[in-house]
Amino acid sequence: MIQLFISFIEYQIVRHTHVKNPIVSPNSFNYCPQRKNTKLIYIRHFIPQSHERDKILSYADNPRVHKCLIAANYNGLVVEEKIIRVGVDNKTDAFLAKFPLGKVPVFEGEDGFTLYESGAIAHYIANREGSNLFGKNRKEAALVQQYVAFADNEFTSIAIQWIYPIIVNYEFNAAATERAKISFKRILGALNTQLATRTFLVGDRVTLADIALTTTLLDFYTTVLEPAFIADFKHVTRWFTTCVNQPHFKAVLGPVELCKKMAVYDANAKPKAVETPKPKAEAPKAKAPSASPAADEEAAPAPKAKNPLDLLPKSSFVLDDWKRFYSNNDTKPTAMDYFWKNFDPTGYTIWKVDYKYNDELTYVFMSSNLIGGFFQRLEHSRKYLFGSLLVLGEDNKNEITGYFVLRGDKISDEIEDTADFPSFNFKKVDHTNPKVREHIASIFAWDEKIDGKVCADGKTFK
Repeated sequence: MIQLFISFIEYQIVRHTHVKNPIVSPNSFNYCPQRKNTKLIYIRHFIPQSHERDKILSYADNPRVHKCLIAANYNGLVVEEKIIRVGVDNKTDAFLAKFPLGKVPVFEGEDGFTLYESGAIAHYIANREGSNLFGKNRKEAALVQQYVAFADNEFTSIAIQWIYPIIVNYEFNAAATERAKISFKRILGALNTQLATRTFLVGDRVTLADIALTTTLLDFYTTVLEPAFIADFKHVTRWFTTCVNQPHFKAVLGPVELCKKMAVYDANAKPKAVETPKPKAEAPKAKAPSASPAADEEAAPAPKAKNPLDLLPKSSFVLDDWKRFYSNNDTKPTAMDYFWKNFDPTGYTIWKVDYKYNDELTYVFMSSNLIGGFFQRLEHSRKYLFGSLLVLGEDNKNEITGYFVLRGDKISDEIEDTADFPSFNFKKVDHTNPKVREHIASIFAWDEKIDGKVCADGKTFK
């Protein structure tokens, strides 16, 4: 009741305060100021700019951050993931004053409390009063810690020897890879026996043990564990697919497609690099694999081939200028007047974006997390994309809708290749239509009501 009273008072204080985009950073997702924490029954509506929140700083799509965000989902906590430029932002005096090692991911609480090492961050987020993530008693809590350590310790060298040479810039050694496969089967065999009579690792509910081990095995299951290789480990695969299809996992990881054919090292192939916002002056030197479990250290991007969108004729509409203007001015009418005055239809197009499975959506905060996962996987397109996706409606009756402004006259391959793309309908709109313009302004401004539905939550990608 106290939590409900606090949320009511907070809502009454700020409901008439027209605050948009309380978190402004060119390298971070713009999280909605009204996210609803259904688990804690605590609603933050239109939080003013002075409000701070817990946040994790890292490069995009860091598996070690995934476990922290999933744990936050289970505890109904709002944790902002802020994408930083590795090699630049984490080397500043301000960053090093808080985090002397200069590593990511790191955690900064709304009360100023700081942590580094993803294991400690996940433990801090998961260990909340009333949470089930550490089991029901001291024995189950010890088992949870056992599996968390198991996830950190047993698969580190295997990943380095087997999958890192395939997915990132890492030295390949054929003999070491074969040894890693043998070790992997031995470890997975033991795990398979333990899971033969269990749905989850500890107790009858998801715990931090399941979260930590699932995120550790994610790259294996999506890269090298083809059906023939894991045929003898059906209990592990059943457990893994059960976990990744839980709503709180899915909101962070998105759809997980299991490997159909084992990827192998190809000396002529360009390994995938961690995609981080690049500084304009210099490109960070490529180094260790993404989210190396051994050190929690960042991996900087390797040089990339020129994006086809960069080869398009120069446009008079400067997307970065629009993003800054939008962030620092009222949307209606100021920012929208600027947008229509400067918009270049020969260089950019506007698309209506709708989630295909709105009838399957449940809690508002979970729908918002789904948007966040989509935006996270669009990080590589930040230079060419602006947009807002909103959650309209209420718990168990809501929908995701919005607009994207894209470089070029079609959807780029980068966006189409994003795992979440098939779950959304993209439809190019006529920017000269007054009704379309009015609807775009409502979405970009996060109007209190849109299409007769309450704007409950959302995110702006900029």
